[in-house]
Amino acid sequence: MERIKAAIAKAKKDQVNQPGAKRNIASSGPLGGKETPEQDPHAIENLEYKQTRIVELDNDLLASNRIIAYNKNNLLSGSFDLLRTQVLHKMEENGWKTIAITSPTPEAGKTVVSINLAMSIAQQTEKTAMLVDFDLKKPKIARYLGLDLDESINDVFENEKPVEEVLINPGIPRFVVLAAKKSMRNSSELLSSNKARTLIQDVKGRYKDRIVVFDLPPLLNTDDAIAVLPQIDCVLMVIANGMSTKQEIEDSMRYLPAANLLGVVLNKSEESTSSYYY
Repeated sequence: MERIKAAIAKAKKDQVNQPGAKRNIASSGPLGGKETPEQDPHAIENLEYKQTRIVELDNDLLASNRIIAYNKNNLLSGSFDLLRTQVLHKMEENGWKTIAITSPTPEAGKTVVSINLAMSIAQQTEKTAMLVDFDLKKPKIARYLGLDLDESINDVFENEKPVEEVLINPGIPRFVVLAAKKSMRNSSELLSSNKARTLIQDVKGRYKDRIVVFDLPPLLNTDDAIAVLPQIDCVLMVIANGMSTKQEIEDSMRYLPAANLLGVVLNKSEESTSSYYY
């Protein structure tokens, strides 16, 4: 773990010392896209879904996939509540509403962190959370949650289906999921397209209280994440202990704007009583 911490520290130092580095704080207001009336903040706790399809999740499947934030009887769920508090504090300071979760390489656990963080955010009665699967080459959110999708984000990109018609509420108040049904071969082109930009602006601007969590692909395998990161307010990087080299971590950090990097989650650490280090 000391090797990982040293690599992160070095990469952050290099970012700060880059010529022309500047802070890029996103506006707290919507960038555009389709507008809908904001929710009454006093009605958030009793939010009802009328158009969004509601499904019930399988608790055993969630547990097997390490999805634990919904279960307050699980002691490890507290680590995601702590992460949520730190993330929301920094986002509120800057007026940010969208956050990307990525990793240097595959199998770091970024999708597990994305799902658990979004669930934990939704449990705050002053916030609603949306989870979006932007790992279009290897989408995992639907499988991890056990969602049977008739329509998905694939239809939004390919058939211009309205977002509100493919959202799913997985039986958790104030939480909606925009998942992918299958892999998309032209994922990089889609994520850098006007369609993706409009989608992000749309889901960001619909509700004042909403935080949108995007599960992105790993940084070093394709250019997918790099293509879409400029459209998202801030980013959290997940590093699996012992699975990324020092060079891979440093290379990944160089792709991330220092002013918009919220922090790093060390996953699968054996040195902590918790599974996650922030």
